[in-house]
Formats: sequence, C-alpha cells, structure tokens
Amino acid sequence: MAVFAYVLVTLNPGSEKNILQKVSHFEEVTKVSMTYGEYDALVQVNTESLDQLNEFLTDTLRVLPDIFQTATLIVAKTHASKTRNTS
Repeated sequence: MAVFAYVLVTLNPGSEKNILQKVSHFEEVTKVSMTYGEYDALVQVNTESLDQLNEFLTDTLRVLPDIFQTATLIVAKTHASKTRNTS
C-alpha cells in the first residue's frame, strides 16, 4: 500500500537553499516547496509503507543538521479535480 505524506519543515535560518536542494534528491521525495510563514518548507513524500515512511523521516530527513523541526501529515484520501476546458 502506497503512503503519501506532506512534511512541514522548520529549518535553521540561512540554510534553506542548501538543505532543500539536498532534500529534493531523496528517492522518497516527489516535490519540495519553500514557504513563508511558520514553516520554511513543504516536502511531498511517497513511500511503499508506513514503515518506510518512518525510516525516511527518522533516518534520512530528521538527522540532517539544519532541520530544526518537522510535522508530518499522512494523506487519508485524495480528491482529484476535473480538468476544465477554458476554450
């Protein structure tokens, strides 16, 4: 069963460019967005299981020195939008 999650990330100041570039190359990461506000980034993650998600978060992401804090949102259900024809 595939597991999709969004990880909200707070970084140490000044580390955004380098750390987000590094995170974007991890196999489990499908998208990284730099954000303004309470969190510095939104990381979209796709894994094969909850165990694999746990391993990624614990052994890969949270061990990076400039990651200060994370909050993980596991997707329960996705609703796809219909494509609109604007012509």
